[in-house]
Amino acid sequence: MKKIIVVNAEKDWIFKEIKDIEIVLAKDYLLNPKWLEAKNIQVFNLCKSYAYQTKGYYVSLLAQARNQKVIPSATTIQDLKTKSVIKVLSNNVNDIIQKSLKTIKSKEFVLSIYFGSNLAQQHQKLASELYSIFRAPLIRAKFKHIENKWILQSIIPIALDDIPENHIDFVQHKAAEYFKRDRYFYQKKDTTVYDLAILQDPNEKSPPSDKKALEKFMNIAEDMDFYVDFITKNDYGRVGEYDALFIRETTSVDHHTYRFSRRADADGMIVMDDPVSIMRCANKVYLNEALAKAKIQVPKTLIVHNDKIDDIISTIGLPCVLKLPDSSFSIGVKKAETESDLKQLVLKMLDESDLIIAQEYMFSPFDWRVGVLDGKPLFVCKYFMARGHWQIYNWSAKKRDETGGFETVAVEKAPKSIVEAAVKATKIIGNGLYGVDVKEINGKPYIIEINDNPNLDSGVEDKIIGDELYRTILSSFKNRLDAQVYKKPLK
Repeated sequence: MKKIIVVNAEKDWIFKEIKDIEIVLAKDYLLNPKWLEAKNIQVFNLCKSYAYQTKGYYVSLLAQARNQKVIPSATTIQDLKTKSVIKVLSNNVNDIIQKSLKTIKSKEFVLSIYFGSNLAQQHQKLASELYSIFRAPLIRAKFKHIENKWILQSIIPIALDDIPENHIDFVQHKAAEYFKRDRYFYQKKDTTVYDLAILQDPNEKSPPSDKKALEKFMNIAEDMDFYVDFITKNDYGRVGEYDALFIRETTSVDHHTYRFSRRADADGMIVMDDPVSIMRCANKVYLNEALAKAKIQVPKTLIVHNDKIDDIISTIGLPCVLKLPDSSFSIGVKKAETESDLKQLVLKMLDESDLIIAQEYMFSPFDWRVGVLDGKPLFVCKYFMARGHWQIYNWSAKKRDETGGFETVAVEKAPKSIVEAAVKATKIIGNGLYGVDVKEINGKPYIIEINDNPNLDSGVEDKIIGDELYRTILSSFKNRLDAQVYKKPLK
């Protein structure tokens, strides 16, 4: 990937010792057809200002319109200008802010962050964390001490000619380190077209893909001419370096996985799972309404609030299943056997959420799981209930009894009604990658869940089609990227 640094004027470039990187004037980048047509380039925008309708603003905006990677992105520039966004995003590093600034005696403090670093070692962690969130090369953070707590008030870009004289040597050194980092200049095969980031948590107890499956994704992706990089929640600021993001960590709306997805989507990247799918699949109240509107068969269901508690037994009966709207992997899903259990569980759940779901309990020894990608069935599995339990997952059991067994079935050999119901259900969510849980009762399919982040484990979902599972998903990424970059129709 070719790297260029964009500045307003030649005299602005103060890092003369940095070699092997092209310096481009903002006017030339914006107006020269050469840069309009350039592909596979990384743009570092070091213009004096990113204010609306300045050259610096348009450099980042047009870089994204040209499907070129740019730092800072137009999204970051907008975040820097929006106080509410700064407040929300800075909450993620509040503990670091308090720890870093606890010895400061004044009521205000300014932190200069040069390429992710600060002159004072005691503030280095804070500088690094803020840079990972607000990814611009030169920024200045302003804090105020209010009611015994440090509050981030603003973050503004620093122009090259606004760097204090006594900081120049430090900035020169950090700039040299920054532009020589391997991740900006990694050696890739000449044929590599796209950069793919895979978000994962090495410490997750039950990740959506096991280690072997992740290795399969990496090896097959590289054979398909992707460059693959595994990233974690600490790499939020690096998202803009890639062409696509594949989330292989359990998702939730109130979680860094959603923020990664939202950021990637806002930056014009191809992302699975996309933020709309995460939001729709995560909330069972939404799913119930959407499925009902689409006339898709589900177990008898009631949306419950404080005024509806007494309607559960008459409408649903006992036993019944109670669900928090954002529950996943059977966490936040309970079964009430008696009226006493029901009232106790409902009151506890309504303390957490204004609305909950009560659903008819349907016994089955297994649930069908249909994987759907781009509106087509990808795999079919039977997930059996955990030993002595009514769910697939039993988190209170010993490790060996935590989950039930599985049986993978060829798509063409699975019941046609199950597969068709699953595919139809995903159309209310989007055209991404989903796992649909279906119960088969008296030969009829009932949709239980639509998951935006389905399990893809070695020896399970890939048992029938093997490497083709991974290749099909990666081909979907490539088709979407080709459609975006080369204006090709989706296959």
